[in-house]
Amino acid sequence: MAKIAFKSDNHGQFQLLPPSLDELIPSTHVVRVVSSIIDRLDLSGLLTSYKGGGNSCFHPRMMLKILVYAYLNNIYSSRKIERQLSENIPFMWLSGWLQPDFRTINYFRGKRLKDHFDALFTQVVELLHSEGFVSLEVQYIDGTKIESASNKYRFVWRGSVEKYDARLKDKTHRILRQAEEALKMEREECDTPEKLSAEDFQQRTERIKERMATREVPKKVKKAVEKVEKESVSKMKEYERHLGIMGERNSYSKTDSDATFMRMKEDAMLNGQLKPGYNIQIATENQFITNYAVYQRPTDTLTLIPFMESFEKRHAKQSGIIVADAGYGSEQNYEYLFTKGIIPYVKYNMFHKEQKKKNKTNAFLSQNLFYNPQGNYYVCPMGQLLHFIRQEKQVSDAGYVSQISVYRATRCKGCPVRNRCHKAKGERVIKVNHTLNAYKEKIRTLLNSEEGIYHRGKRPVEPEAVFGDIKEGGKFRRLRLKGITGAGIEFGLKAMAHNLKKMAATSALHYWLITLSKIYRLNISNNRYTKDQLGDMAA
Repeated sequence: MAKIAFKSDNHGQFQLLPPSLDELIPSTHVVRVVSSIIDRLDLSGLLTSYKGGGNSCFHPRMMLKILVYAYLNNIYSSRKIERQLSENIPFMWLSGWLQPDFRTINYFRGKRLKDHFDALFTQVVELLHSEGFVSLEVQYIDGTKIESASNKYRFVWRGSVEKYDARLKDKTHRILRQAEEALKMEREECDTPEKLSAEDFQQRTERIKERMATREVPKKVKKAVEKVEKESVSKMKEYERHLGIMGERNSYSKTDSDATFMRMKEDAMLNGQLKPGYNIQIATENQFITNYAVYQRPTDTLTLIPFMESFEKRHAKQSGIIVADAGYGSEQNYEYLFTKGIIPYVKYNMFHKEQKKKNKTNAFLSQNLFYNPQGNYYVCPMGQLLHFIRQEKQVSDAGYVSQISVYRATRCKGCPVRNRCHKAKGERVIKVNHTLNAYKEKIRTLLNSEEGIYHRGKRPVEPEAVFGDIKEGGKFRRLRLKGITGAGIEFGLKAMAHNLKKMAATSALHYWLITLSKIYRLNISNNRYTKDQLGDMAA
């Protein structure tokens, strides 16, 4: 039997010329793309946050490389990043053997990048634009909810605060009125107790106490006034503080006052539990993130206009085409997009239902009734006229005013098809928004066009695929920094890491196609390949 030979695995083996870390990193490794791109960024703004003097500090370029590469590898904990700097070769190569501790890493992420990261992300997108990866002429927009780092069991709800505040003010008003009657003070004409502030009640209590110092009052009344001064007024101020923090929101978390309670898709208990979080909006092109923003509103509808404005502010230009789902379809949004000359492939809520045969052939639906614009009336299937009776105003949560026209039939009694037409007790009444209907007609034409069908088919593989890669593939479902600014920094790091990973993968694909082109002598130019070429190469 031949002797078996094993390779030496001596851990104490010395080398005459020890290898450098650079030799251990493959030339096509993604870490080289991260380092190369960040080396091209202008960090002059970030450098202004450093003060001279004292001990030497870690260079912000190296710290940014570490963070971006960590987020690219789904490592978000500063302690785990610190461990990688002593165990992982690409991390050691990026840091040049330096090993900042977790406190330094977290301080750089949460404090140093606070006012400067947005500009750095913009530079990365501009590099992608200059290299031809994106054109910035189209935006595929979508949003997702990401849970905040706050405690999900410590919350404040607007409904509860307003209810208890009104109840406390009414009780306090009655106590102070009883004291004023006992002191025979003049009754002041004032608003209802709910409209009075905590300051008003405090001043009123002070006036009563001044009068009580010179006159005798029942002990029970005196004790009640003292309780109002010590407990009730301070509680009212606390309620006012809660409402001030909430602003236009309906809730907030006590441990992260910027976070709003929202319904998340990740519902382990399947009970629809609300969790504190943020609404993250992104715009993508070729699955690169070209813009992102963090909002406190749970719904997407009211985020579209500020998000579009943030894109224009970031890139000093606006895209000519917008593609989004029905969550963004509203009269206000359509008006903004058409006014700006932007082509909106943005669905509305009933778009798909309207395309079905059952909906199109139902003559009793209000949108299928015949409308005479000259006489401003509708005609039902039985020939009954629905005349215009009044104009109403409808105000959205954003304060946008829509004009609603109301029409009513004159004689529905005895109609043989009344049960199929409507179920109201009186005559049939319909409410129509003519402006919104005109926008919907334009949107239907756009969405059913050849280009509209193309964009509708591409939208699910644009932002939704990006969110899938970030949240499912990257396990990025909960933030670690508190506050809306911290949420912006964290998601921005993940977005930048996603773009660089996508860029590295695209560059690797380009290298592969170039190699195959030499073998099969294909004509490849401008980084664009037809489906036939790709199919031939795959074969």
